[in-house]
Amino acid sequence: MRLVLGFVVASGVTGCQSPHLSSVPRVSLPVRTVATSRGQPFARHPSAATLAAHDSSKETEERLTEEIQEVAFLQEQATPPAGEVVAEPAPAAAPAPEAPAPVSPAETVAPIDSVVEEAATGWTLGQIESLALNHNPAIQQATASAHKAMGYRDQVGRKPNPLVGYNATQLADQGTDQHTAFIEQDYVTADKLCRNESVLNQEVQSQLWEVETQRQRVLTDVRQQFYAALAAQRRYELALEFEEVVRKGVTTAEARLQALEGSRTDLLQSEIQLNQVQVQRQQAEANLRSAWRQLVAVAGIPEQTPQPLVGELPAASTARNWDQIRDEILAASPELQGARARLARAQSNVDRQQAQATPNVSFMLAAGHDRGTGSGLINAQIGMPIPFHNANEGNISAAHAEFCRASRDVQRTELAIQSRLAAAQGEYESAAAAVDNYRTEVLPRANETLKLVEQAHAGGEFDFLQVLVARRTYFDANREFVQAQADLAQATCLIEGQL
Repeated sequence: MRLVLGFVVASGVTGCQSPHLSSVPRVSLPVRTVATSRGQPFARHPSAATLAAHDSSKETEERLTEEIQEVAFLQEQATPPAGEVVAEPAPAAAPAPEAPAPVSPAETVAPIDSVVEEAATGWTLGQIESLALNHNPAIQQATASAHKAMGYRDQVGRKPNPLVGYNATQLADQGTDQHTAFIEQDYVTADKLCRNESVLNQEVQSQLWEVETQRQRVLTDVRQQFYAALAAQRRYELALEFEEVVRKGVTTAEARLQALEGSRTDLLQSEIQLNQVQVQRQQAEANLRSAWRQLVAVAGIPEQTPQPLVGELPAASTARNWDQIRDEILAASPELQGARARLARAQSNVDRQQAQATPNVSFMLAAGHDRGTGSGLINAQIGMPIPFHNANEGNISAAHAEFCRASRDVQRTELAIQSRLAAAQGEYESAAAAVDNYRTEVLPRANETLKLVEQAHAGGEFDFLQVLVARRTYFDANREFVQAQADLAQATCLIEGQL
């Protein structure tokens, strides 16, 4: 029997020692251009049971408060537990999913002011990622939830305080009154406190994986929006370049008209095309401002003056082994690991609710003086409730149902991940085909056509309308190539974000 203060858990919301946020791997994000590779190698980790056995040190607990505020960290992934998820709970506790392994703390993310100074000549993807990890509220919210779960876990396993008091009897019967001081303590049986900690320990694991899931989502969103803004910037630059080309064409048409070599129609067509390009340039500028505002909003940083983005859109695709990518994602996905942690929590809760039917024991010891006899007295009392009417059957049944629900949630999460990967694969292959085709076929031909038409027009072979058509085709081909590059970059971010 263990000494506790009458602690009864009706819902089974309890937990054992586990890795805190101080044990979540964190690495600093290097400043890099868009074209640099992202992602860290995945490491294998010990099981949650092994981590729990080594997590009782005071040093880890003392680092918790400081490191819970450091949101910008990268969490190494774990290997999923082997075996199939069963639909019904077994008497033994289910194996806990692996959790992030403890590592030495990395350098914290630079303050926003210093990053803004570094970005005076342009923002890189690495700088925006660093700010997003440090300022995005979704990561901070998940971190606070993990901190809260740790507090609950540490509380449910604490021993109760003893009850100390004074008792007086037979006060109205003069000369026979008795006065005693007593101490009372409850003993929790069936190792309920450790079972409480076991349940909440798995909840902590789930919350830690949720922190990593949010970090992964934020980085993926930032990367996708960065490439969208970079593509908007490139389309604006193309509009400026084409506007300059068309403006020179108007000047040339005016000169040819004055030299009686051209017609009024050629000049009007040139001016119409210039007006159209100017409208497209204004639209591209508005889209660029909108993309910038969306980027800083996704990153969760204060409103910044629009700055140039430094990076490159992908000019070619790479072959990928989709079966290997799927296996890596399923092995390392924090979303799936979180679902497995919730399954382990449900298994622990079944064990905890079954133990609840074992009654706790209450013991009281009192000592005092009997004035009627003039001697001292000692009283002892022990008692326990008999589970005659209530054996916790309802909570046990609910815990079994929750276990079944959690097991199905693991399967649902795995299927959802595969579905998202299949969609990302389709987007990647479609964009890759477009990028490769435009790079090797469309753009070279459009460029050659424009040069030949301009030369033929200068020699009097083609009319001016064909020159305008060739210019428009060249401009549209470049814009479509930029869009295909943006689609390829965003699909790559979606795949690498799941990795």
